[in-house]
Amino acid sequence: MTVATAAGSCLLTAAGTLDSSTYLELRDCVIRAALAEPPAVVVDVSGLDVPASSAWSVFTSARWHVSTWPAIPILLVCPRPDVAAAIANAGVTRYLSVHADVESAVGSLTGGPLPRRRVHAVLPHRVSSLRGSRDFVAEWLTRWSQELLIPAAKVIVDVLVENVLRHTNSPVVVALESTSATITIAVHDNSAVPAIRHELATGGADRASGLAVVGALCRAWGSNPAPNGKTVWAVLGPENRL
Repeated sequence: MTVATAAGSCLLTAAGTLDSSTYLELRDCVIRAALAEPPAVVVDVSGLDVPASSAWSVFTSARWHVSTWPAIPILLVCPRPDVAAAIANAGVTRYLSVHADVESAVGSLTGGPLPRRRVHAVLPHRVSSLRGSRDFVAEWLTRWSQELLIPAAKVIVDVLVENVLRHTNSPVVVALESTSATITIAVHDNSAVPAIRHELATGGADRASGLAVVGALCRAWGSNPAPNGKTVWAVLGPENRL
């Protein structure tokens, strides 16, 4: 996989064999590119050898992981009509468009991305970062006139940061993003182990786990592979005001 830019978008050029041994690696490359939040991720697939047509679903899988956040479009480039037909027959074009060249792919983008405001904080791996992350979220949501989302946002960031402190030795990177309709809280750590929701907390306590609480308080959440670890995120809308 090589990385370049095309009209401001991220251009990935894939080469080699796409099969069960390379599926996850390719998917995660596309996801990581989207997490950098370019206007779009354009993937040139003309250099791929795909023995089983079902492997083309790697791109619908990548799109599923980023469709809610950061909601970056993924476009495919394939100049060969027979390969483009195979991609369509695999059902991929229900979710992603396929273009004959990079220029037409970039030219198909209309409307542009939603305007976003972003801030982030790097906090040390210590208990005091729980309060620091809550204060960070409250300060910026106040600046962005999103005070009604502060109670839910504080609970969510507390859970996400506590998970980093409990399960990793990583510094805590907290990112906050706002569009006109939603806010997103994203917490990055250096562990590649994905966050998994459990209905009950571990240790025998008869109470909901932290991520179950996050799921109840937000519109959507997820755990995405990221460079040097993972990013766990949660999107809140007006319906999540407490």
